[in-house]
Amino acid sequence: MNTPLDSSCVIDRLRATFRSGVTFPEQFRMTQLQNLLSLVEENEQLIQDALHKDLHKPKFESVLSEIQITLNDLYFAMENLRTWMQPEYNIGKNLATRMDDCFIRREPLGVVLIIGAWNYPLHLILLPLVAAIAAGNCAILKPSEICQATEQLLAELIPKYLSQDCYAVLCGGAEDTKSLLKNKFDHIFYTGSQVVARSILLAAAPHLTPVTLELGGKSPCFIYGHIDIQKAAKRLCWSKFFNTGQSCVAPDYVLCTAQTRDALLPALRETLRTFYGPDPGASLDMGRIVTPRHWRRLMDMLEKSKGKVVIGGGSREEDRYIAPTVLVDVQESDALMQEEIFGPILPILTIESLEEGIDYINRQEKPLALYVFSDETSVVTTVLNNTSSGGFCGNDGIVHMALPGLPFGGVGASGMGSYHGRWGFETFSHRRGCMNRSWLLERVNVLRYPPYSDYNLGWLRWATTFKKNSWGGCSVM
Repeated sequence: MNTPLDSSCVIDRLRATFRSGVTFPEQFRMTQLQNLLSLVEENEQLIQDALHKDLHKPKFESVLSEIQITLNDLYFAMENLRTWMQPEYNIGKNLATRMDDCFIRREPLGVVLIIGAWNYPLHLILLPLVAAIAAGNCAILKPSEICQATEQLLAELIPKYLSQDCYAVLCGGAEDTKSLLKNKFDHIFYTGSQVVARSILLAAAPHLTPVTLELGGKSPCFIYGHIDIQKAAKRLCWSKFFNTGQSCVAPDYVLCTAQTRDALLPALRETLRTFYGPDPGASLDMGRIVTPRHWRRLMDMLEKSKGKVVIGGGSREEDRYIAPTVLVDVQESDALMQEEIFGPILPILTIESLEEGIDYINRQEKPLALYVFSDETSVVTTVLNNTSSGGFCGNDGIVHMALPGLPFGGVGASGMGSYHGRWGFETFSHRRGCMNRSWLLERVNVLRYPPYSDYNLGWLRWATTFKKNSWGGCSVM
């Protein structure tokens, strides 16, 4: 385990390794991915114990959202790595380049920094690492110091399973991270809040370091039109209160008509009782807020809200418990609507029409996810076509992020860049445009040499155009 005090030495060691080319071959990348797979598989119980200590995560949620999602991304990368690494030859060419060898190479960036978040302290570090390894990079990992048990476990396991010359874990707090960011990296991948993201961008600017930001925002759940209210309540409750609402893609609030709200509330009460029993605080399936500071922040928002608590509202400071809570009569100006909630509190706002709901969504910052519940395909399609968000899921919540074939990332204030599967490989790769020219067709090439003439310019424009059938061919060869 390293600390930021010796981060420069670690970075120098990794950079020397990268320049040696050891991470470039497919076999090296595959071996490291296999070792990372072994790390997760062989230490599953230790991982579960650390997550329970940090977040009181039940086994079910730890396995599903931390362990299995990581394994699936590893399986997907290992299955497709050879294909991803192949040069891309399907390049559009014109007459002047018809005989040339034109292709795109995916090349590793160098030494990258991955800064994880506390709400999913394993998978938000390891999934970017999967992508970085697959793309052939060396990586510095900075786990969240808030989840100390998971941080320490990663610091112990990574050096045991992965090459210490290529990958390192640096532990420390906010000030240590600031010091770490003074170093030059070839890419910074950050998951967390918008406030810290601005600091990341400022730190990256002097080095012109590219940055991927996986942030969050207020992800709406728009329920409209005909709907199976019981099924909707189950899917909404599960996605909202999973991980105690501490998910960047959790439904942050509900938009629906007053009629739908009145039908939804009894279904939510019944569902929550079924999920967690009459006392959710005694349920083994209900987690806890990560720290006293985060608990106080949520309680402060709840106390300032002008909305009416109709479900839940209970809390215990001693074990950082907040009951699944639902509020109605919440206005756009309410305290709960000014920032991402990130806890088990669900405001319901009412609208009168589909257009009003879409207009409300579009007045806000672009969210990381947008959910629409409706049996009417036209409703789902209309919302999809008239809004913007990082991801979209119809008739369910958060499950879209578990599919490695879909890009996961934000847009606007909810982030920049994406990962998971091929998309993470692309994020940590440089797409290098390459051309090996032929000595043939020199009769075309001489047209570009001085002395210049309008005659040669006319022929050259014809030979280099991409207009279909301008020279009896097509733009892609």
